[in-house]
Amino acid sequence: MNKFTWIILGVIAVLVLYSWSLYNGLVKADENITGQWAQVETQYQRRFDLIPNLINSVKGIMNQEKQIFGDLADARTRYAGAENVDDKVKAANNMESSFGRLVVVMENYPQLRSSETVLTLMAQLEGAENRISVERSRFNDAIKSFNTTIKRFPVNIFVRFYGFNERPYFESQPGTEKVPGVNF
Repeated sequence: MNKFTWIILGVIAVLVLYSWSLYNGLVKADENITGQWAQVETQYQRRFDLIPNLINSVKGIMNQEKQIFGDLADARTRYAGAENVDDKVKAANNMESSFGRLVVVMENYPQLRSSETVLTLMAQLEGAENRISVERSRFNDAIKSFNTTIKRFPVNIFVRFYGFNERPYFESQPGTEKVPGVNF
């Protein structure tokens, strides 16, 4: 074989190795995007699982405290409105029972925890949203890297043969700029 044939074979070998390496790199980048989107979905699922449970927990604690204070107020009103001793005894017993439940709650919770529980709920919601934001950002970074790679020369020539296309970024939907309400 002559020198010219060796040069042609060398160029073909370099192109084949470059093409092979490029294809594998694009597959890896594409899978990175898929994996990163799975992380976004994992955080969404965490949010979907967490929020209803937190809200129900807060509702339960708030209802318990609301019931105790409501029972105390009712017992006090009944005592003040009692016209005879029997009614006053019943009202006083209700008051004692309500105080007893209040003491138990206060022993278990040195301070009533509704506000602390709401703060915890808000912190958990904020944490869930921050995790989602971080994963979305990582997803968009992976998309940016992939899209930049496939647009560069000479990769853009090979990409057409491999069937890789530009991937869309995660973008917020219209209306998501409005703050959602949490309603107890």
